[in-house]
Amino acid sequence: MKPPVIHYHYFRSPLPYAPTLALQEKIHALQLAKRKASAPYKDLLLLHQHRPVYTPGRRQSEESVKDERIRLTRAGADFVTATRGGLLTYHGPGQLVGYPLIDLSRFDPTMGVRDYVCRLQKSIERCLQDSYGIFCLPSEHTGVFLTPTTKIASIGVHVRHRLTTHGFSFNVTKEPLAWFDQVVACGLNDVKATCVEVAAGRQVSVDEVIPKFVSLFGQIYDREMIPIDLEEEGEVEDAIRELEKEGAKAGDWVKVPRGDISI
Repeated sequence: MKPPVIHYHYFRSPLPYAPTLALQEKIHALQLAKRKASAPYKDLLLLHQHRPVYTPGRRQSEESVKDERIRLTRAGADFVTATRGGLLTYHGPGQLVGYPLIDLSRFDPTMGVRDYVCRLQKSIERCLQDSYGIFCLPSEHTGVFLTPTTKIASIGVHVRHRLTTHGFSFNVTKEPLAWFDQVVACGLNDVKATCVEVAAGRQVSVDEVIPKFVSLFGQIYDREMIPIDLEEEGEVEDAIRELEKEGAKAGDWVKVPRGDISI
């Protein structure tokens, strides 16, 4: 029996991180409750850009990131601890972020976490190669690399009760690069961030990447992809509409790190 479709949604305005994290947690709780009650529920792929934000992983203590929190908020970014694995990284405008919120037990057989992450990486690599002629190299580190010291995409997932949260980010425009230069992202001292625009040698927008990525994601996970209908009534649809409004109301953001941000 073929698994159900994956519904996807692309948020048009860059989103603040904290309420986006709250939406993930809400959807995860709804999926789990409905599965236990044998009620229908949707698998989702949420696609968006964030407002400038640095996020340490759940294993990093507040004490260990206290100085970075002070320094980076001075630069104009938010600073919010994530529930994913991994270390400090950056998200912001010009970067495509994807949160697949799917039930791995709906695959036949149930998909393991390693297979899930490998397919996520393959979706990004195929999008870069097929659409922009950008070829990636294998790496001992998690993420997508163009050279041993040049990284274009990050992956950080959390799987509970076979339900996935968090996901990936990859740099499309040059805007994120100055923000990445402020930190050692993901704890990789010798690695620098790059983006599709630099690697392809032409201007590229996040909006342009969305349909290409969605199509490949569906192919690689062997699932039909359908945009979520926000005209429908439902807890998930209501929550997405509210976050759309919040993103639109937030207005402009700091385009490059501001001031002297040394400690």
